[in-house]
Amino acid sequence: MMRFFSIFFFVLVLQTVNSQNQFVPQDTPYKTGLETAKTQGKPLFIMLYADWCPHCNQMKKEVFSDPKVMDFLNKNYVCIWKNIEKEEGTALKNKFRTTSLPAFLFLDPSNETLLYALKGEMKTPEFMAEANYALNPKFQLPYLEKSFLDDPSNSDKFFAYLNTLKKGKDRAELSIPTHTYLNTQSDAQLVSETNWRAIANGVTDINSREFQYVLKHQKEFAAVASQNRVDRKVENIVNELLRPLVDNLDTINYYKQREVAKSIHLQKTDSLVFKFDLTMAERTEKWQFYKKVTLEDTEKLVWNDATFLKDIGQTYLKHIKDTESLKKSIFWVKHSIELNDSYDGNLLLARLYNKIKDKKLALQYAKEAKIICTEMTWNTKEVDTLLAELNTK
Repeated sequence: MMRFFSIFFFVLVLQTVNSQNQFVPQDTPYKTGLETAKTQGKPLFIMLYADWCPHCNQMKKEVFSDPKVMDFLNKNYVCIWKNIEKEEGTALKNKFRTTSLPAFLFLDPSNETLLYALKGEMKTPEFMAEANYALNPKFQLPYLEKSFLDDPSNSDKFFAYLNTLKKGKDRAELSIPTHTYLNTQSDAQLVSETNWRAIANGVTDINSREFQYVLKHQKEFAAVASQNRVDRKVENIVNELLRPLVDNLDTINYYKQREVAKSIHLQKTDSLVFKFDLTMAERTEKWQFYKKVTLEDTEKLVWNDATFLKDIGQTYLKHIKDTESLKKSIFWVKHSIELNDSYDGNLLLARLYNKIKDKKLALQYAKEAKIICTEMTWNTKEVDTLLAELNTK
């Protein structure tokens, strides 16, 4: 009994120590923070976080629970901490166009100018280095921006500004300075390692002069970068064009912009559009569009992807009714098990054949699925249920 109480007491003490070491943000009002920072002549430091964000919680636990970190911050900044799911936090997230968490904003309190910004989880040494940089006027965004705009063709000044900007901002916000710089470069000058870096980091508009030039001169850009990097850029720009529209179920703009992406006429981008089409069709339950897209392009774009072929077959099983289309999906799933013979592929074929009322072939593939399932010592309940249903017909 004494041993039990000793262990219990030790655990209780350990929990108390841990709770004491956990950083708990104080919800100081934003205006109060600004006024205090003005009075003390310090920048204002803001952490934007959410309780559900694991990276935010990790930084609270590892970085901001370190007394040395907090001593440094409190000596050099006035600090406030805002949950983006509360009113002031939401307003600050929108005001500074924050899309990634955690986010760290360093402001001039006299005019609320953003001096420096960071995003994402960091270890203590990296965060401390950045918080020191944020105190140096020559590393701050207003200085770097002015220096660049005074000499916009200077690639060193451009990258000094861009590389600091990207520490806290998403790619879309890098496009304005990138185009400002690239507008000083002729088409012929674009094909260089330096200008490729600018394009790769900051060009997001699929219709822009620079991206259209990349499309028409891929071999030349591959020579100064690599074909893999060029391919990644092309795929990324299609992703950046279409993914937000799919995520927001913006069907009107999606169907317009997919035509822009399709106009690239490359296998890799056609494949991306195909996958976005299917995601949009599934999420909006547009099964006729789903069927049209798959009937046109499945064999051309995902013919060697066994998993994707089975996914399409599953969708046909659930949502497509006409026999001819179902027969086509059977053809695709058969090819998937030629690529990779599997329990789920055979079971899916059995169900598809059952749906078109071909009991003989449904039984054949159900039995094959049972063999694989038994060999793998998996639970056979699912296939047994199908076999029982087929044998009673």
